[in-house]
Amino acid sequence: MSTDLTTLDITAIAAGGDGVARHEGRVVFVPRTAPGDRVRAQLRAQGRFARGTLMSLERAGPGRIAPTCPHYERDRCGGCQLQHLSLDAQRAAKAQMVQDAFARIGKRTVPLPVVHGAGQPWRYRRKLTLALRRLGDGWRAGLHRAGAPDEIFALDDCHITDARVVVAFRDVMAQGAHLLPHVPSLRASIRRDGDDLLLVVEGGMEWQEGKVFAAAVTAVSATWWVNDDGRRRRLLDRRTRTDAGASFVQVNADVAAALGARAEALVMAHAPATVIDAYAGTGDVAAALARHGVRVTAIELDGDARAACAARLAAPSRAVAAKVEDVLAGLLPADVVLLNPPRAGVDAAVTAALAASATKPRAIIYVSCDPATLARDVSRLPGWRVASLDCYDMFPQTAHVETVCELVPEGA
Repeated sequence: MSTDLTTLDITAIAAGGDGVARHEGRVVFVPRTAPGDRVRAQLRAQGRFARGTLMSLERAGPGRIAPTCPHYERDRCGGCQLQHLSLDAQRAAKAQMVQDAFARIGKRTVPLPVVHGAGQPWRYRRKLTLALRRLGDGWRAGLHRAGAPDEIFALDDCHITDARVVVAFRDVMAQGAHLLPHVPSLRASIRRDGDDLLLVVEGGMEWQEGKVFAAAVTAVSATWWVNDDGRRRRLLDRRTRTDAGASFVQVNADVAAALGARAEALVMAHAPATVIDAYAGTGDVAAALARHGVRVTAIELDGDARAACAARLAAPSRAVAAKVEDVLAGLLPADVVLLNPPRAGVDAAVTAALAASATKPRAIIYVSCDPATLARDVSRLPGWRVASLDCYDMFPQTAHVETVCELVPEGA
């Protein structure tokens, strides 16, 4: 394929956020383009498709807007993919991504889903994770450039992150950068939990100054260190109350609440006496179901999260510390199974256990953060049909979308 500039008409947004066009029989993916755009792009062939680099915009599509964050274009920030689209155009693209994933990967035809929003499209993130690179005696703290995962740029501000979190990160670097582990690179994240700010530093095998660092960074309430072997250690905790601490939580509280309410309502619509809540986290949905009188078995591998979940459940409900694929078959049957896996989706043993269960659940409620793995996992359940599909715009300005999929046995 020629490396000369080529004129392309963008027709859609692909999973991941790139614009899609066609040229000389190939599908072409061009980042930072919008449906309806006519662009000049530099192309490079990659087998049956091609990648394009946007060089100039000849005609703007109807959904294109000027990005809000200066890092988006100036530094090619990889944190957001869709800031150049209006919010309505972003949500239309995300609905199409989900429908396309079911058709292409799941071999299922589903209606175009609705993408629900809640709260604000900016400053919604209560967690920020930065890459740190040692430069001489100092550090650069920033985000990765799009298409260049080894490159980072210094972050001035992140417009999708709570301003208190951004300010706290600046304070942490000012107060304690000289005490960080003596390694070439680190990851660090700050999460807001109510009025508390929680810090996790990842990297290195030794950190003699860790507790000194934690005492010095007064901008945060609690600090953890995760070494290169994955062992997590709490260095200091100034909080007046404690919960799961460094365990995973959704970064958009408003949308997470709406999504959780939908999942709870779908479960309860099947009038269950027993529910398995797989990948239960700290137990928000499990505790809500238990309050309805449902006997919940929550499964969670992370020790801190499982402990927090267990503290919210009274017998006969319980929390099990295990991998879902290791224990699900032994915990079935259940009236409803709730799945909320990480981006990789569920292990094949999970869908196999559900398919092999002598007594089928009345429903499987699958909460997904990746349409591709959701569609793959649904394809592994041929005896089930999609009864409802709702999407949630958990991460405005990015190409990510959350989906709640209700599955019921064929014929139900």
